Amino acid sequence: MAARVLSGSVSDEDVREMYEDVRNDSSDTLWAVFKYGDAKTLEEAAIGEDYEEFLGFCGESDRLFGYVAFETGDEMSRRKKFAFITWIGPSVTPLKKAAVSTDKAFLKAICNQFGKEILADELKDLQYDKIYKELEKASGAAYGTGK
Repeated sequence: MAARVLSGSVSDEDVREMYEDVRNDSSDTLWAVFKYGDAKTLEEAAIGEDYEEFLGFCGESDRLFGYVAFETGDEMSRRKKFAFITWIGPSVTPLKKAAVSTDKAFLKAICNQFGKEILADELKDLQYDKIYKELEKASGAAYGTGK
């Protein structure tokens, strides 16, 4: 399924609804993204099921926040773990970089359940396996059978 995109001013109700959709075990939604437009406010939001599609939002001059679910665990226990991602592309000006912190606090007040916070300005920092391993480390002991 392709990403569902919401354009216009992103409200806290929009954020809450998308956050809950990612957290919902009966939903196929694996990520939500909240992105700046040309203005100083979050103007676009999207949800989707494919991590590569999420990465497509992370352009050279983009600033965005992502809330992403990863299924972790072992053969005995599978569970969702969540990452809160702040992407500031390498071409973003210093003034625009500084403006990110205000909205980050707003989003983290709603999207407050996550195992790892990631700040990235290079796509290599957002490789699926890299974040997966970080979440596994942050989740503590593994009690699998070793198979």
